[in-house]
Amino acid sequence: MFKALDSLDRSILKHLQVDASQSLETLAKRVGSSKTPVWNRIRKLIASRVIKQQTVILDPEALSLEACFFVLIRTSEHDEAWQSTFLKALKKRPEVMEAHRLAGEIDYILKVRAKNARAYDAFYQSLIREVRIFNVTALLSMEEIKYSTELPITLD
Repeated sequence: MFKALDSLDRSILKHLQVDASQSLETLAKRVGSSKTPVWNRIRKLIASRVIKQQTVILDPEALSLEACFFVLIRTSEHDEAWQSTFLKALKKRPEVMEAHRLAGEIDYILKVRAKNARAYDAFYQSLIREVRIFNVTALLSMEEIKYSTELPITLD
């Protein structure tokens, strides 16, 4: 059973979000504790799925994925079979960085990374061959103003 996070847990999480590769010794110093209690807390946070995974963040431009599109999707179909087909189609496409089901006039929003507009069009053509979609609007991000993977953790 999951227990509420205390200030030490929150401090550990806050520091790990910034740099999960830091040594246990460095982390313990930063949160004002010793290594063993911090390690035990991390193990519990992993076991309780508060920490879902540890990964690295790559620079999309360094990998020639310079185009970022936000794709707004409206569908006229909301049955289980359509949703299953749509979700399978999204999950197998690595260009889809994020996908959200929305409330309101737009049903889904996708964040799609591609090399350029031509690569995005290939993604789009492939998707609509596989899934019937009522309306798609693609918005090209001209500039990324803020990007973060850090959740807003308060220490109180």
